[in-house]
Amino acid sequence: MAKTKNLIETATLTVSTNPLVEDRLERLVSTGYYGKNAAEAAERLLAETLKALEKAGEIPDRPIGEGSGEP
Repeated sequence: MAKTKNLIETATLTVSTNPLVEDRLERLVSTGYYGKNAAEAAERLLAETLKALEKAGEIPDRPIGEGSGEP
């Protein structure tokens, strides 16, 4: 089956880390819940953390007039 196109635009972000963090991300990948590689695991953790911070009210509102980057 062909992979469907993402409905949300993507952006590329480069993150550097150390081998210990990479190893832990790879161990998360081995559970089958965090994607196919360390980069996907990092993205999923980041997205989950941002969602939790937003729910807790820890992420400030955007300044008026600033683009959202969201639909």
